[in-house]
Amino acid sequence: ARMKLFFAATLTLFALSALDHVDSSAYDKIVAHSRIRAKKQGPNMCALQQVVGTQKKYFSTCRNWYKGSICGRKASVLYECCPGYMKLEGMHGCPAVASIENVYGTLGLVNAVTTQQFSNMSKLRQEIEGPGSYTFFAPSNDAWDLIDPEVRSALVSNVNIELYNALHYHMANKRFLTKDLKNGMSINSMYNDLSLHINHYPNGIVTVNCARIIYGNQVATNGVVHVIDRVITAVSNTIQDVIDVDIDLTTLSNIATTSGLTDKLGEPGHFTLFAPTNDAFSNLDREVLDRLMGDKNALQALLKYHLLDSVQCSEAIMSGTSYETLEGTNIEIGCDGDSLTVNGIKMVLKKDIVTTNGVIHLIDQVLMPDSAKQVMELVGPSQSTFGDMVSELGLSAAMRPQAEYTLLAPVNAAFTDEVMSMDQHLLKIILKNHILKQKIMLGELFNGQRLETVAGNFLRVFVYRTAVCIENACLIRGSKEGNNGALHPMRTLIKPAEATMFKLLTEHKSFKIFLSLMEAAGLTDLLKQSGDFTLFAPTDEAFASLSQRDLSILKSDRNALRAILLYHLSNGTFIGGGLETGVTNLLRSIQGSNLKVLYANNSMQVNSVQVPLPDLMATNGVVHAVKNFLYPEDVPVGNQELLNLLKRIIRFIQIKFVSGYRFQEIPLTFMVTRVTEREPTITKVTRVIEGEPSITKVTRVIEGEPSFTKVMRVIEGEPSFTKVTRVIEGKWPKSEISSFSTDTERLRDVQNVRSELSYVGGDGPHRPGPASFPLRDMCRAGRGLPLSGAQRHSSSPLRTSPRGRKQLHSRRAESRQISRSR
Repeated sequence: ARMKLFFAATLTLFALSALDHVDSSAYDKIVAHSRIRAKKQGPNMCALQQVVGTQKKYFSTCRNWYKGSICGRKASVLYECCPGYMKLEGMHGCPAVASIENVYGTLGLVNAVTTQQFSNMSKLRQEIEGPGSYTFFAPSNDAWDLIDPEVRSALVSNVNIELYNALHYHMANKRFLTKDLKNGMSINSMYNDLSLHINHYPNGIVTVNCARIIYGNQVATNGVVHVIDRVITAVSNTIQDVIDVDIDLTTLSNIATTSGLTDKLGEPGHFTLFAPTNDAFSNLDREVLDRLMGDKNALQALLKYHLLDSVQCSEAIMSGTSYETLEGTNIEIGCDGDSLTVNGIKMVLKKDIVTTNGVIHLIDQVLMPDSAKQVMELVGPSQSTFGDMVSELGLSAAMRPQAEYTLLAPVNAAFTDEVMSMDQHLLKIILKNHILKQKIMLGELFNGQRLETVAGNFLRVFVYRTAVCIENACLIRGSKEGNNGALHPMRTLIKPAEATMFKLLTEHKSFKIFLSLMEAAGLTDLLKQSGDFTLFAPTDEAFASLSQRDLSILKSDRNALRAILLYHLSNGTFIGGGLETGVTNLLRSIQGSNLKVLYANNSMQVNSVQVPLPDLMATNGVVHAVKNFLYPEDVPVGNQELLNLLKRIIRFIQIKFVSGYRFQEIPLTFMVTRVTEREPTITKVTRVIEGEPSITKVTRVIEGEPSFTKVMRVIEGEPSFTKVTRVIEGKWPKSEISSFSTDTERLRDVQNVRSELSYVGGDGPHRPGPASFPLRDMCRAGRGLPLSGAQRHSSSPLRTSPRGRKQLHSRRAESRQISRSR
């Protein structure tokens, strides 16, 4: 029987909890929470918090209860009867249920005395005492005291129309409990069916036209009464209508028109607009305002950053909360006493201007989103040193407004005294490596990517499990996207790689012994080849205890030496900032065993050995300098002499000895030998060198308008016809040809030479000119045979007709016969 009773009780409790979940609202849950807080005070008592120095009271939430404050102001705790209950004299708590009356009588029970009086004066009493089902959002007594005295006087002086209509706007012709009042809903009032705009927030606050329900769910026989903290007025305008007619918002109205967002502000919805006044815009730098007005995209981003896709009434804000804007980024809305704050700043001049599609809060500052800023305007306080130096060294002035850039901005701590004391020319070079030629966001970075700087250098991107790094520097939180660029805060200054591992170690002078061992093992080329490697390079200090004989012993077994050295290398570039902190990172060496790397407190260890000099960037990876030789603990040694030697230079591991063990040769498949095949390079010479052309031999003359730039010696064979069109003025060599000049007589000589040098085909006559004899003299001097008169013709070339080709072949034969006879 007891078990049956237990199960019945359990099922009943489950059913009630399920029903509560269906029917309850955020408001109901907060009231239930307040009841729990006050259970020691007696039945049906609720714990409330009242802001010190005000009359504002709230049902307690967990957050406000433990903080002991609301909107940054201290809140005292008080206990009252929960809605619907009342005290009995001499009894603990609130054991009695309040009597149920009609709506008019209930106004008296909830102490909405002024509203009850006005209902009586306006003849609304008969209506709300009679049959029906009403919801009355009744202003409290204090709420009536808050309205303008002239407005109140006008209402009272015209009770049958103005006051009656005003009260009707606070009523709906249907019963709505708080659980029925959904966020974003509109219900028709009893005044011309004008809408009442409801918001029900997760923190339990319920508002009607941004007036807060301070005492809800007072059930009446003909409806329900909810007491609110202010008198509400009828709403018929959209956000667009309000800013179009408000003389303090003309600049904002112009921006809405220019940006093309006017229609957005007039469409149905649930918006919150933080509207900067004209004075707020006038406080902007004139150059910034002009730039914004000339950039439609920037204006759209600016206006959308002031707009939320939800209604946030001031009475619903009890602490700082982040909200996403229509621009896509977040702003924080909070409160400081009775004032609203935006991003932690008190700037709201007037709050809760209710419209049919949302609410407007007037602010005295312009909120500037990153997306409307130029790239240099993205620099924040934590990167101010970088921003100042970029400006002072003239790099920001060199940025074109139409171009896009990315700033890799080191935090202020990266600029040490040593850095700041550098020569300005060197500082400028360093800073140029922190400005990219393109806009690239965090989500667009990938491992192996190469980013070009404004200096023309390329930076490598390394993506790790918990970090994204560029060369030796890793990004930290706070990336921003601007109108013409992006900014990524960097933990340290970027030091781009300039040399291979081999060159880096050679120039450092502290790795001579390690390099000699690499050479003895035949691994030097590995340090020179392209790729991505991580090398833990022992300094000469690691071998300080070894003699030359010891080094010779170490080099004597090439397979052993090669295996040990390859244990110092891993594929992939792993810098300190890219390693996961506080845990052991396992890096598989090329030898095959794992390296155990720990990064904590900005220092690195490998196999428990300290790394005093990490992150030496090379073009083919990164070098971490260590002061000890490393050895894979799972590999034994079979040579006693080698074992004794290794024990002197290796720490923190116990090397196993296996008699007769021999190191196997490791194939060097990871070594890259590149053979590049390509066509021979032919250099095209475009430079014109002035001088006197030298004619070495003339063997064939081609018809055309020749002016000789260069006459090349032609090997005997088929004739090659070249058409020469460019005339170069100059002198012929005196030993060969008479000089030409630019005067009229010499020009005629040139024309005669052209005539002399023309082949003529067919039966046309030869027309010799005065220049014939110099050419014959040159040819007879050993540079070719003279042409007979029959071989000259001033018309078409010999090769243009079958008859001409026949004559050409005949003349070639004649030429060869003459040559043989000579």
